[in-house]
Amino acid sequence: MSSRNSKATQDFIPVEEIRDGVAILKDGSLRSIIMASSVNFALKSDDERTSILFQFQNFLDSLDFSVQIVIQSRRLDIRPYLALLEERQKVQMNDLMKMQTREYIGFIKKFTESVSIMTKNFFVVVSYSPSTLGSKKGGFMKKKSSKTKDVNFSFEENLSQLNQRMSVVEQGLSRTGVRVAHLGTEEVTELFYKLFNPGETEKPIKMQ
Repeated sequence: MSSRNSKATQDFIPVEEIRDGVAILKDGSLRSIIMASSVNFALKSDDERTSILFQFQNFLDSLDFSVQIVIQSRRLDIRPYLALLEERQKVQMNDLMKMQTREYIGFIKKFTESVSIMTKNFFVVVSYSPSTLGSKKGGFMKKKSSKTKDVNFSFEENLSQLNQRMSVVEQGLSRTGVRVAHLGTEEVTELFYKLFNPGETEKPIKMQ
């Protein structure tokens, strides 16, 4: 029963493998992910706002391929922070500081019970689909020994095309004042894990 459920789950996930920070989908297309910082537009002057909008418009006009902008909202898991405070409380020698720490822990617990603190992450997904994916037998995603060199060559060739698109997106976003970070294999794996396991709590992806 469990093996059937596992197989059904694998069939649902569109990712074949994650390689060199790139998600290779089951149809042979590639996805690379950029994490982008937020911009507090409300605190900008009128001239700054105009400049940001102008640069963003130029960025969109420069694209000759599609991109996907993803906003991920999650409730902040405060438990690791509370555990840290509790450890600090145990080793605190000053009675006054120990009491204040205990009261602060109580305040945080009560506050988070009544208010949902959300975190937001912003991602830009850049895709590339090879013009020829090959047939099902010995195609792009097959790993038979006789096709290993061809598959590796195809991946490197397609990765080069994808990286060119990545450079265009990263430069365009940087001109608008947005900080960007290209996610590596570990970060992409963690991102997909969180996506398909929404109930799990993992460490947040950090902007470099």
